[in-house]
Amino acid sequence: MRILHKQQHLPPLDGPRLEPHPFRAAGMPPDKSNGAPLVPVNRREHGLEARRTDMAADQRGEGAAVNTEHKDGDRQPPHGAHDAFDFRQLGKEDFEQFEALLRYAFQVSSSEMARIGWSDREMKLSKKPIFEASHVMGWFYKGRLASQVVIYPMEVNVQGEICKMGGITGVATYPEYTGRGLIHSLLAKSLEYMRDQQQIISYLCPYSIPLYRKHGWEIVSDKMTFAIKDTQLPARHPVEGQIERVDIESEDLHKVYKYFALQEHGALIRGALEWEEYWRWDSDDVMAAVYYSVDRKPLGYVIYYIENEVFSIKEMVYLNQEAKYGIWNYISAHFSMITKVEGANYTGEAMAFQLEDSEIDETIQPYGMARIVDVQRFMEFYPFQFSDPRLTLDFEVKDPIAPWNNGIFHVSWQDGEAVCEQVATCHSGHRIALDIQTLTTMLMGYKRPTYLYNNDRIDMDYHLLKTLEALIPPDKPYFSDYF
Repeated sequence: MRILHKQQHLPPLDGPRLEPHPFRAAGMPPDKSNGAPLVPVNRREHGLEARRTDMAADQRGEGAAVNTEHKDGDRQPPHGAHDAFDFRQLGKEDFEQFEALLRYAFQVSSSEMARIGWSDREMKLSKKPIFEASHVMGWFYKGRLASQVVIYPMEVNVQGEICKMGGITGVATYPEYTGRGLIHSLLAKSLEYMRDQQQIISYLCPYSIPLYRKHGWEIVSDKMTFAIKDTQLPARHPVEGQIERVDIESEDLHKVYKYFALQEHGALIRGALEWEEYWRWDSDDVMAAVYYSVDRKPLGYVIYYIENEVFSIKEMVYLNQEAKYGIWNYISAHFSMITKVEGANYTGEAMAFQLEDSEIDETIQPYGMARIVDVQRFMEFYPFQFSDPRLTLDFEVKDPIAPWNNGIFHVSWQDGEAVCEQVATCHSGHRIALDIQTLTTMLMGYKRPTYLYNNDRIDMDYHLLKTLEALIPPDKPYFSDYF
């Protein structure tokens, strides 16, 4: 019985739709030769043994967060090291301690708050709605909060289907309590909680990629930054619609993102609190402009500010090419005011190819991380690109801190739906061995099966790559939020 509802059960949208991407076509079914190798049979098969040995060594000395999560020192404690600590969920009476630990750990200074126009009291009040909406767990030492983790209930688009997601944030420990494995235990407990809540995937914005990799999270999205000289701006394209500057709380801006997120893989579904977090660290100078079609449908937006002759783009979203052209026309109209355009791009694809003058500066850095919380549920939820009742696969998964994900998951297809069951031994003849990090980044589309195989992240027969490539949709995740 399906536990999570797919998008087709949601009310139909009555707004504009994204135009189909020219290269996003459904994958072809597996080769009829049913396993004929695509390369000479003497090709070296890849294995995970060296990687597993390294992981085992890491786990024996598991790191956890200190202060802003990027220090090494919170080692897995010996037996009885937690005896002086009490674990519990934080209540409203603990908010002052919660906010104080956040301020200390993430070094939110008064000067930084002044830059964005916040008072100390306003900062406290801004965090209260998130605190009240989230599940916050912590370790207390003699009644004082020592370490904490926040699980924020959210929803995300996974390959066109909307699912529950647990957002991990506010992970922090006072430095005097490091070396006791507090963060390690909190992350393990957070996975248990998310599993109980049927939050089958978890996102976070990492301060330390190595720390979270050790606990099963993996990179799933990139943030690309670009710089375009005023002389490199794209040529004007005539459009029928009109762009208008709007308030950042504009309902039309929210509508554009809603339609975009419901159709864009990886995107966070933003409610009122998510929008509040989205604007959290922006100054009062940030502006927004919405592109409207000739019949006044909002089709795109750009969020930006102008400073020192630089047009800085926080986010650009469009639902079709008309809106894209209209937004760039608007940016180019600032030609006399600016010397360059800088911005962020979260699509996973570089911008240079789209410009007539492609010699622009672009950088790429990993941005969002994710991990599958419950492999069995996620496999049954996941929208594979085709179903074949003759096909069966055995995923042998390793998970460092979620024991229910350790084992062999037998996947088959019945009546067009994936069926996943945990079994004792592989019996399909199609074994795919990988860790939870690799399974996550592969199914989320950040890295393709062939790339992962060629980099020793998957252990399997080479001929299965063609099947996996066809099963997994090609879209890369879009994730532009921070929490």
